[in-house]
Amino acid sequence: MEDNRSKILSEVRGMVPALSGKMNGENLVYLDNAATTQKPIQVLDFLCDAMVHSNANVHRSMYELSDKSTTLYEEAREKVRVFINAPGRENIIFTSGTTTSINLVADTFCRCLGPGDEILIEGDSHHSNIVPWQLAAERNGAVVRVIPTDVMLGRGRSGRVAFEMLDQMLSNRVKILALTHISNITGLVNPVGEIIAKAHAKGIPVLVDGAQGIVHEKVDVQAMDCDFYAFSAHKIYGATGVGILYGKTELLEKMPPYMGGGDMVETVTYGKTTYAPLPLKFEAGTPNFIGAASLKPALEFAEYLRDGEVGRALKEEEGRIVSFMTEALASDPDVEVYGTASGTGLKKTPIFTFNIKGVNAGDLAQLLDKMGVAVRSGLMCAEPLINSFGANSALRASFAPYNTLEEAQVFIKCLQRAKNMLL
Repeated sequence: MEDNRSKILSEVRGMVPALSGKMNGENLVYLDNAATTQKPIQVLDFLCDAMVHSNANVHRSMYELSDKSTTLYEEAREKVRVFINAPGRENIIFTSGTTTSINLVADTFCRCLGPGDEILIEGDSHHSNIVPWQLAAERNGAVVRVIPTDVMLGRGRSGRVAFEMLDQMLSNRVKILALTHISNITGLVNPVGEIIAKAHAKGIPVLVDGAQGIVHEKVDVQAMDCDFYAFSAHKIYGATGVGILYGKTELLEKMPPYMGGGDMVETVTYGKTTYAPLPLKFEAGTPNFIGAASLKPALEFAEYLRDGEVGRALKEEEGRIVSFMTEALASDPDVEVYGTASGTGLKKTPIFTFNIKGVNAGDLAQLLDKMGVAVRSGLMCAEPLINSFGANSALRASFAPYNTLEEAQVFIKCLQRAKNMLL
């Protein structure tokens, strides 16, 4: 069984060329997957081939090259639809990233808001699920309210969002609830299905920031019943500069266009413009059509990692990594971890954010870099959450399904070595 697991891990890693590379002369241990993932050879080959043989604008021309490009673009849309179990292709909007997807909803859905209306977000939100709602509130006189974490309430240090406060916060003034599927700091999986049901019982639509959720959980938007789900291609082995917004048809139909330009129009005169049907209504201008098309091989790779014997082996390895990292970090009295599953009833994904007392996180990251270990340091675009732990920066090691327990062990050894050099 162990030999089979090792064989599967070796085969998976062999499909991702970057993982066999070096950094500063050392074997690369890439642990910044929450920021972006490395790409499998299938995606790299596709991108190279498409740039040569399918580089023509989509939807606009009557020649073979453009037809091929359009076909690849729309096949990727269909692949996304199947991957998240959306009911129709019109529900899948291509954007430039999770950030743009959330901004699109914050701008267009929230145009009907007025003074006294409320937008509800979580205390574990990424900046991309905070700032767009603040901008929308400022434009319309609405208010952004925050569901706090246990740290913010002084009730613990797990980083768990206090969802027990939902009943009192879901008033008739709340016009939309913006959730985080998985925190990019704590790695905790929020019970989004239960929360959405509570919100819908009061007629409140829900957007889910799925930037991390799309990687670590099997997403079924119909079972989840979210109104919007946003994620990025580059977090799940695809190209940068591509995002996805899933939206329910009835809401997308009511929302005005986010931007104006080519391809999102039906007819244009100097006096009035009518708009194209979904999904093109929200896809103004020339899209990143090759990057978007790369979602098809990227999601096929994601399915390969998730399903069958390979999926079982990788899930088992992920469990080993989470257990090892949790114990290793907890056993060091100098380490303060931001996000623990113990006592929360929530699942913990392999995202670990922490500080070593008396050591600057940036200094640690630089030393780890010299040892071949790539991690993130700073605020991770979650300044309010990091600050709530009493920190102004942190170190984050985030694992993807292609990472191994051996890499986690190397990381801990290198971390200890760096700590000893700095203390």
